[in-house]
Order: sequence, then structure tokens, then C-alpha cells
Amino acid sequence: MEPFEVLDHTADMGFRARGTTLEELFENAALALIHTALDASRAAAYAPRQLTAGGEAREELLVNWLNEVLYLLDAERFVPARFEAIWFDGDSVFAQIIGERRDDQRHPPRIVVKAATYHQLRVEEHNGQWEAEVCLDI
Repeated sequence: MEPFEVLDHTADMGFRARGTTLEELFENAALALIHTALDASRAAAYAPRQLTAGGEAREELLVNWLNEVLYLLDAERFVPARFEAIWFDGDSVFAQIIGERRDDQRHPPRIVVKAATYHQLRVEEHNGQWEAEVCLDI
């Protein structure tokens, strides 16, 4: 089973991410967002970064997490090569990421993603499998 798939949407773009744990779900959702925004297949693991997001409900936490990943890509121009660790503490998610400075030649842009949204957002667990559907404002 693929860790994520792109979903068709009439006005925006979306994806469905999966994971056997909530941590894996958040990682796969971040990978789907990164894949939507740019080609990170050549990203190298040079520099470590920490990422933190907060939210009271899982849905809010996921949207805030994805928007922090987007901030990392666009404002900080940093491309994650891999997620070393993701963990939760109360209403927050934390990650250790390793990657490199964004270079449009090595990491060509695909689509300008403005934000992860709450539109048709879904985060659910069924029989030990987590799944999320996220719409992106493009």
C-alpha cells in the first residue's frame, strides 16, 4: 500500500495519507505536501532542523504541522531529506528533520501550495491504521 495518494478536487488539491502509527501518518502527510510542492527526490541529508506545531485536536494539529512544513519549504527554503524522529507531547508534535537548503535546480518546484486547510479535513484510525484526507489551498 502506498503511504499517500493525490486526490482530485475541483478547486484545490488534496491528498490521503496513511500510517500504522500517528507519527507515521504525520510523516507521510508531510511527504505528500512536500511531493506536491516540489521534487525532493535529490534532497541530501546535510543539516538538522527541528519542527514543532501545536493544536488541541488531531485535525488542528495536523493542519498546523503541515503549515509548519510548508513554512520550512518556502520561508526558510529548506528541503527535508528525511524525518529522523517524530513524537507527540500533549497538544504538540515535534520532529527532528535532516535536509538541505532549497535549490530550484536540484528541487524543481511543482505547484505553489499556499496552505493546508480544514476543508474536508479528516483524521481517523480504523483497526490500527491511521488515515488523513487533507485539502491544500493552491
